Amino acid sequence: MWRPWLVCAAAGTALALAAATHAESSAPDATLKLTGRSVAVGVGITWGSGTLTFQGKDYKVGVKGLAVGGVGVTTAEASGSVYSLKKLSDFDGNYTLLSSGVTAGAGTGLIAMSNPNGVTIELVSKTQGVQLSLASGGVELKLEK
Repeated sequence: MWRPWLVCAAAGTALALAAATHAESSAPDATLKLTGRSVAVGVGITWGSGTLTFQGKDYKVGVKGLAVGGVGVTTAEASGSVYSLKKLSDFDGNYTLLSSGVTAGAGTGLIAMSNPNGVTIELVSKTQGVQLSLASGGVELKLEK
C-alpha cells in the first residue's frame, strides 16, 4: 500500500541528511534569504526579491521561477546556505533541482539546487505547510545592480 506521508518523510529525511553531511564537510560561503508574494490563490509564487550575504556584504537578488505549493498562501519566506561560492560572479545563473522534500510533522519545505558554476544552495521555507518547488526550467537567480 502506497503511503504519501511516508514518501514525504523519507524525502525530507534524505535531504536533511544530505544537508547535514554537506554542512559537516564545509561551512557555507554565504547565506540567502528570499521573500515572495503570490499572484493569485493556488497559482503559486514567482519570487521577487532576496538578499545574498557574502563576505560580510549584502547584495540584492532577483528571483524567477521558484514557486510554493498551497492554496491561500500570500506570502512566503525561505532562507538557507550557499556553498562553493568563491567569487560573486559565480552566483548568477539558472539553478536546477538537486533534491526537495517536506519534513514530517513540521510541514517545512526543503530544497537543494545548483547552477552550472558549481554553486549549491540549500533552502528551508519559513511558511508553515508550504513546499518549495522549481519551475520546469529551473530558477534564475541574478544579482541586481
